[in-house]
Amino acid sequence: MKEQLETIRKKAEQDLLRAADKKALEDLRIRYLGKKGELTAILKQMGSLSAEERPVIGQLANQIRAHIEEELTARAAEIREAETERRLKKEKIDVTLPGKRRELGHKHPLNIELDEIKEIFIGLGFDIVSGPEVEYDYYNFEALNLPKDHPARDTQDTFYITDNILLRTQTSPVQVRTMEKQKPPIRIISPGRVYRSDAVDATHSPLFHQIEGLVVDKGITFANLKGTLEVIIKRLYGEDSVVRFRPHHFPFTEPSAEVDIQCFNCHGEGCRLCKGEGWIELLGCGMVHPKVLSNCNIDPEVYSGFAFGMGLERLVMRKYNIDDMRLFFENDVRFLKQF
Repeated sequence: MKEQLETIRKKAEQDLLRAADKKALEDLRIRYLGKKGELTAILKQMGSLSAEERPVIGQLANQIRAHIEEELTARAAEIREAETERRLKKEKIDVTLPGKRRELGHKHPLNIELDEIKEIFIGLGFDIVSGPEVEYDYYNFEALNLPKDHPARDTQDTFYITDNILLRTQTSPVQVRTMEKQKPPIRIISPGRVYRSDAVDATHSPLFHQIEGLVVDKGITFANLKGTLEVIIKRLYGEDSVVRFRPHHFPFTEPSAEVDIQCFNCHGEGCRLCKGEGWIELLGCGMVHPKVLSNCNIDPEVYSGFAFGMGLERLVMRKYNIDDMRLFFENDVRFLKQF
């Protein structure tokens, strides 16, 4: 039995030297020291020994168990050290190498133009306000003097969520909310996303951006509106910008007009972008309808005002000679890097 125990010790030492990882060590521990291990199997035979031999064999067996456990611990430490060394060699960093330059992002052309427009209006004394994109029918239509049977309320043009809730088709509801909370004088712009059920083409999208403005005070006339818009357009596109005002009709303004700018692509001759007209519609405007003022508890006999709304995409297309608004939403880095 002594010879068997010594054989187990030597064999365990040899196996431990060959163990390459933690799993191999655990397998050896179970093989030699486990409940069904080789050392346990020898100890189960001690019942056949004499009373004088049992203490001797028992002491030797305990010494061998302790020796194997020490060897397991020592080998485990060696394996951990070797693994750490391999990982350090694999993960080492040469601090003398030059760093990798991170490419900076590019500001979207819509944001570039919007920031410039905000600065212009702030310089003219306007405040910038915002409102919800999911809007009540009242603020989007009724308060703006659009009756129930108006074509703009057709579900073909508007994304309705319920009969009374919709995705706003304009940022004009922000003007109504402002007039409800604030008494004149009022001088604001309200930029934001709007939604309409339009087919996607070079100049239309179901999601686009508007910038609407509102001025309400005593003695405001159409001449103030015309002068303000001409200043803004020339500030944006240069003193040589060609602008025209056309009579139009909007339920929430009276009188109303549309403002066109000469097509930058064909300079008035007619092309695909301007649909052969030579002009691009830039914005709608007019004097705030007295009924709209009344709906917001502002006396139209005392106060008057003007309002306007412009599409941000069209402004950017005019400024940077872009002939397809779909480029704004495709996230093509080659396009965005130009700005």
